[in-house]
Amino acid sequence: MATVDAMTETIGHGAPAKRIARKVDPDVVGRRTISHALFVAPYFVVFILLIVVPLFLGAWLSLQDYDMLGGYGGFVGLKNFEDLFRDRIFVQTIWNTILFVVLTVPSFIVVGLFLALALNNAWRSSVILRSVFFGSLVLSVTIVTLVWRLVYMPDRGLLFNITSAIGLPAPNFIADATLALPGIAIVTVWWTIGLPMMLFLAALQQIPDEVYEAAALDNASRWRTLTKITLPAIRRTILLVAVLEIVLQFQLFGQANLITNGGPNNASRPMVMFIYEAGFRDWALGYAAAASQVLFFVMLIAAAAQMWVARQKDD
Repeated sequence: MATVDAMTETIGHGAPAKRIARKVDPDVVGRRTISHALFVAPYFVVFILLIVVPLFLGAWLSLQDYDMLGGYGGFVGLKNFEDLFRDRIFVQTIWNTILFVVLTVPSFIVVGLFLALALNNAWRSSVILRSVFFGSLVLSVTIVTLVWRLVYMPDRGLLFNITSAIGLPAPNFIADATLALPGIAIVTVWWTIGLPMMLFLAALQQIPDEVYEAAALDNASRWRTLTKITLPAIRRTILLVAVLEIVLQFQLFGQANLITNGGPNNASRPMVMFIYEAGFRDWALGYAAAASQVLFFVMLIAAAAQMWVARQKDD
């Protein structure tokens, strides 16, 4: 009681108590501020050097005529961007990348959520399957694409043998221009489905069991429980997975490079492959930097649009 009386005082009979503010030593605050600043300083330095500096350097380089073979040609303004959008191959890579994102992101959400719902229990088999699905993430892109090339190989691959055994024609995911991107999308979803699955699992395990017990007492069907309880409860995780996968899948490179090499006829060539070839094969660094700026803004617009749609639904 003595401590409480020392901290408060009463003004008038029955008046509410007021808390007396304790004096804070400025030296203590200063020392804490310095210690906090020193604690975050390494991260801040790394962030500046690896994120901010390359971002501004890339923006500056995109306005220059800088060729490692031809030398520095000076400031050219928006000429690199004008040349990009006159380049038929670059425009095609934009649409290829957008199509790939459209194919993969909904698949990650639907398949990842399905697996999370199916494995959201304490069975030993579920624990093993979680490890299997998540374990594929540790495989390198070279191993994954090598295995899937053996599956997709025309006339000799596993897919050809299976379809031939049941009397169906085998789809050619390597040489068919209309199937190349869907084939790469299948590989990508198979390879990295473990991340969205684990994010959904973590979200599902945060929903109290009492909510499902109350729904069971009301004789709610599984579909109604899913749509009225589960999905609203994890909508922020769904948004997180969508934005995360949009950013990741816009950076498609390894699978397209190793499975189809961007073919046939540039049908599966993504923007990152175009940037890589412009910068490290043709050594046109200004041109490649301009293409990377376009990729950055396309990713930014796509992620912002997804977040805006989700916010409109919440409202």
